[in-house]
Amino acid sequence: MIFSLYIINKAGGLIYQKDFNEGLLRLGSNDYLLLAGIFHGIHAITAKVSPLAGLGGLELLEAQTFHLQCFQTLTGIKFLLITEPQQPNVDALMRRIYELYADYVMKNPFYKMEMPIRCELFDINVTAVLESIL
Repeated sequence: MIFSLYIINKAGGLIYQKDFNEGLLRLGSNDYLLLAGIFHGIHAITAKVSPLAGLGGLELLEAQTFHLQCFQTLTGIKFLLITEPQQPNVDALMRRIYELYADYVMKNPFYKMEMPIRCELFDINVTAVLESIL
């Protein structure tokens, strides 16, 4: 089961957030922004303390009740997906979401880089992909 999707810009700002499970506790808008900023900072720190130079930061955070997986693009955009621990094929799903981002957000002439994503086609297609695996 997929719980939530977050997209964070390269400066650590939350540019997209969507919950996919009715039973989740809803956070306030400031809490979502705080979560994005904290994850961005932890990701940067883990990249710096890695014993191997050139590797990215935090990719998977495992808890008993959920996994938080991160996919970072070459441009620094981070896609965070919160799932059940047993959710299969999360890597492929993250890449599919990135393809939708490239198709519907980056090719949108009205979208300004680093700004919140307000693209109905992206929202519809992400929802369709994630609900198809529920």
